[in-house]
Amino acid sequence: MTYQETLDWMFAQLPMYQKQGKTAFKKDLTNTLALTKHLGNPERRFKSIHVGGTNGKGSTSHMIASILQEAGYKVGLYTSPHLKNFTERIRINGEEISKDSVKDFILKNKPFLEEQGLSFFEMTVGMAFNEFAVQKVDIAVVEVGLGGRLDSTNIITPEVSVITNIGLDHTQFLGETLQEIAFEKAGIIKKNVPIVIGERQKETTPVFERKAKECSVELIFASDMKDKYDTDLLGDYQLHNSRSAVRAINELKDYHVSDENIRKGLLNVVRNTNLKGRWQILQDLPKVICDTAHNKEGLSYTLAQLKKENFEKLHILLGVVSDKKLEDVLPMFPKEAVYYFCKPNIPRGLSERELKEKAKKYGLKGGSYSSVDDAYKSLKINLKENDVAYVGGSTFVVAEIL
Repeated sequence: MTYQETLDWMFAQLPMYQKQGKTAFKKDLTNTLALTKHLGNPERRFKSIHVGGTNGKGSTSHMIASILQEAGYKVGLYTSPHLKNFTERIRINGEEISKDSVKDFILKNKPFLEEQGLSFFEMTVGMAFNEFAVQKVDIAVVEVGLGGRLDSTNIITPEVSVITNIGLDHTQFLGETLQEIAFEKAGIIKKNVPIVIGERQKETTPVFERKAKECSVELIFASDMKDKYDTDLLGDYQLHNSRSAVRAINELKDYHVSDENIRKGLLNVVRNTNLKGRWQILQDLPKVICDTAHNKEGLSYTLAQLKKENFEKLHILLGVVSDKKLEDVLPMFPKEAVYYFCKPNIPRGLSERELKEKAKKYGLKGGSYSSVDDAYKSLKINLKENDVAYVGGSTFVVAEIL
């Protein structure tokens, strides 16, 4: 099998959540436990930090990895979804897993993977844990995929766990209220493992307090910190993530990380980890910004940031997935902007016509385009020197632009 044939096979196994949605979601750890047992339990052969939450978990994971790299450690990083290449999901000191390693892992374990009926995400988690064990990382930062309690990553016993901001996302799986979602996220809290909570939220704090009491651990709220940290990740909302990252580092035992490592780590996140899509400036004059925020809480931060930009005209390229609660997010968008409604190139993508019609109810007007590429070309033609453009609404829209 070539590398591309390997990827095609992986994507075809069981429906992939990012592509298909609800039909691909599996609330069970049986397959993951069977796979790691088959692999010789690689998750027990490296130390880890577990990062969950609704918004900010990706940025926080990359910040933690960057700080530890500055301190001289060999750091694994597992995140999802990928924006451009599958190999982005598994990195060591910023270097993506090799295509040969992906190919070899699947080839070696294909009979078991087929017999067990593993999903794309389950086999990818197994691949990541196997790679971190084989490469003998000093520590791995592992981002939760979806939820926490029953997420495939939740078989690790980390040195510290982190739960960032909680918002209403993936409600069809995790619950319709912040409390129900927090219950799922709290599933990564484990006995005698320090737990850092990114922000105090009145709806979710009691949920975390109950779980922490069960596990005999004290909750540490990063939002109680007064320190402000400079970071190369743009956007005011990164203040919350940087505090979560620093508190997690402070809770690590047996790792020496200086204040200078923290400072340099936060200033070199992109260089150290190759993070993309977080308030990323695609070009200046006219300025084009993309951001992967895609739910109410995440968009509240990015749209507030957008209001601080100076422009003659604001252009917004917007695409979403079909299970998005548009009544929650569309009212947040500015009415004075010119919109380019488009459909992300995935089965879950909402049609550009339907998005345009629903947006019209909230006073958002613009053209509709059958592809992200067509929408972006039109936007670039219309963009004047003193204008600003924002690209977002979905991770998949940003992925296509990048």
